[in-house]
Amino acid sequence: MNGCAFCAIVEGRTRAQIVLQDDLHVGFLDTRPLFPGHVLIVPRSHHPTLADVPKNEIGRLFENVQRLCQAIERGLDAEGTFVAVNNRISQSVPHVHVHVVPRRKGDGLRGFFWPRQPYATEGDAEAIAAKVRAALVSLPAG
Repeated sequence: MNGCAFCAIVEGRTRAQIVLQDDLHVGFLDTRPLFPGHVLIVPRSHHPTLADVPKNEIGRLFENVQRLCQAIERGLDAEGTFVAVNNRISQSVPHVHVHVVPRRKGDGLRGFFWPRQPYATEGDAEAIAAKVRAALVSLPAG
């Protein structure tokens, strides 16, 4: 897609530090990493959000995410990894991408980067859960 920074990387029009490539995905170092070794993995085809990725490609995407987690831990002596996907909100490039970030105890990264907000009551939690279950009924089965 014209104007998409990640499509430009996939197509080789923009230089990137590529760490993984296959027929469906490209993984490359984030140019503004949380920590050195922060990788973004994207589908070669343009899909704005995770919901837009064809179901037959999701498994392969997360198999590559899993491989990157293992490679980052092994290759960078990381104690773990943080994996995240933003959809629309906080998604700086509207091309679905999965962040795989190396982690170490005491690295300063705090939770999900925002304050947690517990449910006021168990009834509030039950009401939210009911809304999500009702919405799931209307979606095609996985």
